[in-house]
Amino acid sequence: MSQGLLALLDDVALIARQAAVSLDDLPTQVAKASAKSAGVVIDDAAVTPRYVVGIAAQRELPVVMRIAMGSIRNKLLVLLPVALVLSVFLPQAITPLLMLGGGFLGYEGALKLLEMLGFVEPHGPAAAPGEKHAGSGGEGEAAAAVQASEDATVKGAIRTDLILSAEIMAISLATLPVAAPLFNKAAVLAVIGLFLTGAVYGAVAIIVKADDVGLALAQNRRGGAAGAALRAIGRGLVWVMPGFLQLLATVGTFAMLWVGGEVIIHGLAALGWHAPEETVHDVSEAADHLAGGIAGWAAKTVAGMIVGVGFGLVVFGLKNAVVLPVLNRLRGRPAAH
Repeated sequence: MSQGLLALLDDVALIARQAAVSLDDLPTQVAKASAKSAGVVIDDAAVTPRYVVGIAAQRELPVVMRIAMGSIRNKLLVLLPVALVLSVFLPQAITPLLMLGGGFLGYEGALKLLEMLGFVEPHGPAAAPGEKHAGSGGEGEAAAAVQASEDATVKGAIRTDLILSAEIMAISLATLPVAAPLFNKAAVLAVIGLFLTGAVYGAVAIIVKADDVGLALAQNRRGGAAGAALRAIGRGLVWVMPGFLQLLATVGTFAMLWVGGEVIIHGLAALGWHAPEETVHDVSEAADHLAGGIAGWAAKTVAGMIVGVGFGLVVFGLKNAVVLPVLNRLRGRPAAH
């Protein structure tokens, strides 16, 4: 019996040493995975501020906090368990699921592009970016409408974040050794999820409150050259930030198209159809040889956007020409115009 106990203690010590080695390697694995997913993180940071455009100034940080908490729930309670289960039992399903996510991003980006061009009615907050400090009248129904609009905005942002977070988690999982212990994979994904969520939404909070900081600086009463400089900086921030937020919203739309297109292209290659990825690679290489690395990157990015918007427009057309009419007929509703 004592020999069995000693053998058990040896096994426990071996497991403890392996866990210690895994934990010692955790920062390296987190850094590597974070670097690989940096592109999607940048897209996430560009996409998110557009959801806060038009929100009343006093509600901006609470809305960002609500979206951030939703992002953490997405990563830790939904995506992390799903990623671990799929990596163990059904790894071949990861690519098709990522492609569905890429298709959703393409649809969302195409819809926003159609809104920008005036082909469809815009959704979300109706206020213009420059009106966030203006007072709003009305109570009761007006307050309920504002709350409903905010809830819809947060819901849409969390839904989009789910897709971007899925890309981040999948890319991070792919950087880990296949034979890595499940606990180690879970720890790396959890740390990455928390770290990147804090980085993205911390940056978003700074961006959306920059004009409020500018307003405070512009109204400071400090004398001398320092006070005048602060007031000038504050007026500059107040003047620049509405346009910058609108620009960032536009960049976010194109980022969604780019990421969606890239995911679809890589997914098709992983499933055996290499022609789209090879074509994009050839175009990027040609642009690189003609005008340098930036041109090659730009060509690849534009190609991803084209695929994203093309796929998104197809989904948009099918939704409005086929899916909605069929659903309306089944529900006994008249067809929407």
